[in-house]
Amino acid sequence: MTDTPELLRPHAEQVYAEELARLAAVDDRPRPPSWLLSPWAVVTYLMGGTLADKTVISPKYVGSSRLMEVAVATLATDRALLLLGVPGTAKSWVSEHLAAAISGDSTLLVQGTAGTAEEALRYGWNYARLLAEGPSEAALVPSPVMVAMRTGAIARIEEVTRVPADVADGLITVLSEKTLPVPELGTEIQARRGFNVIATANDRDRGVNDMSSALRRRFNTVVLPLPATVREEVEIVTRRVADLGKALDLPAPGDAVDEIRRVVTIFRELRSGSTDDGRTAVKVPSGTLSTAEAISVVTGGLALAAHFGDGRLRAGDVAAGIVGSVVKDPVADRAVWNEYLETVVRHRDGWKDFYRAARDAG
Repeated sequence: MTDTPELLRPHAEQVYAEELARLAAVDDRPRPPSWLLSPWAVVTYLMGGTLADKTVISPKYVGSSRLMEVAVATLATDRALLLLGVPGTAKSWVSEHLAAAISGDSTLLVQGTAGTAEEALRYGWNYARLLAEGPSEAALVPSPVMVAMRTGAIARIEEVTRVPADVADGLITVLSEKTLPVPELGTEIQARRGFNVIATANDRDRGVNDMSSALRRRFNTVVLPLPATVREEVEIVTRRVADLGKALDLPAPGDAVDEIRRVVTIFRELRSGSTDDGRTAVKVPSGTLSTAEAISVVTGGLALAAHFGDGRLRAGDVAAGIVGSVVKDPVADRAVWNEYLETVVRHRDGWKDFYRAARDAG
């Protein structure tokens, strides 16, 4: 892992430059046009492993390797890739690392919002030059998608269902014909081999735009599930908190596994509506309580422990963050949380400290 202490959030290709370089050096398998690594090496980069030269590749995704194989195989064809899932299932994380491993550049990114304009997906204009010179190549401002088409790289579109439907449909020609018409110049941009698109979408958000059937047909969809087990989710949270902690100069979460497991257990039980042993039904709050939120709660707890405690993560450091994540609706969610505290947490062995801290935080 490359050391980039001056950057708060380095790109994946910066953080893992050494791993990518070692993979490229030993990778003797066929590579699709413009790809820096073979599909096998891309999956190895994502899932982790030990190379023939004993280099250890750290896992970036904890879950089904088959899902990653399907995603990578899709990008090796002319089909675009849609990563679909509930919040916190690592859609953006996987998208970034796929682009980093395939193109060496994860920055060709369009962040989808309700205000995303057509120019963000196609092209815009430098209006000063446009008024002075008229339409010209020099006045054209390419979008990340256009840059990816010209260079044979991967473009990323985050939260594609937040983009207005008529704007998103501007991608149909790009994905089906692999061209981007520029009628103002009487020309078009034709995609180089290696170009493709990764889009992500959240299937639980309300008030967002449905993708048209014509656009959806241009994508192969891979659904990223929530972690299957407590152990798997604890591993994900621990790894991500460690990465974030280095950038924020927070204590390493090595001695925080018990508290991480407690946060993960609470989130999983409230998500599923049942305790882990299946003996007690619990009400489900309005929030998603995703793995990403668990990472945020633990990171915030480590900050409290580092700056206002002895550096060791304790129940009191995570209690307020958990309450804030669970109680989105001050009436309904408050009732759900209080009931969970009294029927589950209060009677659980070894959880008295958390029960008291949670009651104080509430």
